[in-house]
Amino acid sequence: MAQTKQIKTALVSVFHKDGLDKLLSKLNDEGVKFLSTGGTQQLIESLGYECQAVESVTTYPSILGGRVKTLHPKIFGGILARRDNQGDRDQMAQYEIPEIDLVIVDLYPFEQTVASGASAEEIIEKIDIGGISLIRAGAKNFNDVVIVPSKAEYNVLLDILEKQGASTTLEQRKMFATKAFGVSSHYDTAIHNWFSKE
Repeated sequence: MAQTKQIKTALVSVFHKDGLDKLLSKLNDEGVKFLSTGGTQQLIESLGYECQAVESVTTYPSILGGRVKTLHPKIFGGILARRDNQGDRDQMAQYEIPEIDLVIVDLYPFEQTVASGASAEEIIEKIDIGGISLIRAGAKNFNDVVIVPSKAEYNVLLDILEKQGASTTLEQRKMFATKAFGVSSHYDTAIHNWFSKE
């Protein structure tokens, strides 16, 4: 089981696009392929980088007003598959599931939306489902996958890329997973607190 893993394909799905350009530039320089949706895909392509649409992998469009985009076995299979498990590898081949080595997510701004005095309907639409699921999946499979759970971690990954190219150690992936579960825990606590007050 190799401790160092190469990043070949990145799934990028972010709400806030600021600060992403430097990271995308370095990943592109390292030959990393991009997979994305909607506005993030448009940003990646506007910077001159090739980007495969998630829809072309899943064969489903973004549906239900954007509520369902990445939630699909071909995406989550690509993140959760254990690279050293032959059964997982066989199923990836059987169902044409691509390996996803890096997941970059920035969640819907739930707390900011609550603080803005928005309506309950607007607040509920800012409960991220796909993003939080991507964070948990990437963190669970830290043995094989790098999870960047918020823009606060963009520079952490950029620093690693500058020093060692598009590869990470197990210790680094575990560090990102720890941050990811912190983001997930904080986010769910904020949602729980809002529901408790309603």
